[in-house]
Amino acid sequence: MNLKMEKPAQVSTAISALSARSLSKSYGQIEVLRDITLDIRSGEVHAIIGENGAGKSTLMRLLSGHAAPTTGQLFMDGKQIDFANAVQAEAAGIVLVHQEILLAADLTVAQNLFLGRELSRRFMVNDRAMNRRTAEVLAQVGSTARPTDRVGDQPLAQRQLFQIARALLDDRKVVILDEPTAMLANDEVDALLGIVRDLRDQGVAILYISHRLEEVEALADRVTVLRDGDMIGTWQVSELNQRQMAEQMVGRKLEMLYPPKRGTSKEAPTLDVTALSVDGGKVSGSLVVRPGEVLGIGGMIGAGRTEFFEGLLGLRPAKADKILLNGKSVTSPDVKGMMAAGLVYLTEDRKGKGLLLNDRLGPNLTLQALDAINPGVQLNRKSEARALEDAVTEYDIRVRSLGIEAGKLSGGNQQKLLLAKIMMSDPSVVIIDEPTRGIDIGNKTQIYKFIDDLVRAGKACVVISSELPELVGLADRVLVMRGGRFVAELEGADITEQNVVYAAASSGRTAQGRTGT
Repeated sequence: MNLKMEKPAQVSTAISALSARSLSKSYGQIEVLRDITLDIRSGEVHAIIGENGAGKSTLMRLLSGHAAPTTGQLFMDGKQIDFANAVQAEAAGIVLVHQEILLAADLTVAQNLFLGRELSRRFMVNDRAMNRRTAEVLAQVGSTARPTDRVGDQPLAQRQLFQIARALLDDRKVVILDEPTAMLANDEVDALLGIVRDLRDQGVAILYISHRLEEVEALADRVTVLRDGDMIGTWQVSELNQRQMAEQMVGRKLEMLYPPKRGTSKEAPTLDVTALSVDGGKVSGSLVVRPGEVLGIGGMIGAGRTEFFEGLLGLRPAKADKILLNGKSVTSPDVKGMMAAGLVYLTEDRKGKGLLLNDRLGPNLTLQALDAINPGVQLNRKSEARALEDAVTEYDIRVRSLGIEAGKLSGGNQQKLLLAKIMMSDPSVVIIDEPTRGIDIGNKTQIYKFIDDLVRAGKACVVISSELPELVGLADRVLVMRGGRFVAELEGADITEQNVVYAAASSGRTAQGRTGT
């Protein structure tokens, strides 16, 4: 199909569960959303796709009462509505499940789910009833947590399931899901997609925002594309394949998403780890990483991938028979010492652990490299400003102002800021955990190129990823973890999605001897 010649499907004139007419939103002189007309029908999954900064989050906020449009109208069941806040929208049956985790860490799961709408009995909070209902809805979303578990003790994937569970406590007319699977493992994704289909079959209108185009293709009935605040069009999903969706998002033909493979490196290892034991042996293994290669780390969420490398950096209790970094022995790893020796780590949790969201871009960029840009006692603001200007140019960090807070950047630009931050120390080994989680196709392509550039410059890179196409497309070698152990090593033509899944899920395949040697 020639997309340039194909006209988008006409927006339905039938009464819809929720409709937008000529919605626009401006912040001061900056218009971020322009003339959006959209119908969300009952019993339908309607996907919204677009690059970071396209206006998806702004549109979701307008539809769910979190923000008011500058111009335009909203209609629900054919009647014009004007929500003063999100509470009114929820009361009307519209709920937004945020991409960001908006839960109270010190409260239990049940307390979070019922926060602000607690069940009571004889003027007392009815914990038993809330725990019982929470257990039901947790089972519905496939969560293994208990109602009485403290939210702060749960991994990110479970917290995302809690937010989805909260949205399902009451009957809903419209459910808006913003990147709901970004933190979920494959089996959890399958469970969630089943929930979405059940809600659709019950007549609920679903608005589904995702960067995972394979999910959009498999789940949605219609898809609307936003680009730079404009609505490009609405199509039946059957009219577009994934590549055509991506091309509509970026407004140009896509080049190859992944750089050409470099081949397996034969050079002496930059990093050589023998018998690293983390958290008292719950996670353990050995590996080597060579200059000029991308080593992929695969496995299910909970297999121990992040824990292994956090132990290597000294973020978790760990011990090893041997750690050699650039030929030098490391006896007691710690973050500062490992960074000084040439190893850096980009966390999977960029908002919780990677960035100071309420601080400016400059301090976020230079915090780990103050000694390099600020050799004196007093902070050198000029050096910080120059470093930020260079990083914005080199990593294509798109900002309206260099003085804004890191939390106001889109997800893709936050990830590029983090990448620039860890590269400030000119490391020889770069470990990147979930490099493109929650990031659009355009920024993914850029980050893949950055990774390729650094390994072609002779650095070693470890990529931990739950996205199988990413592992297959990027890695020169793949180590697969299961149950806290490395169970397989794949190279060349053996690096396939099927082999990674089989190694991660099957007890019939184990690695022989030491991996990566």
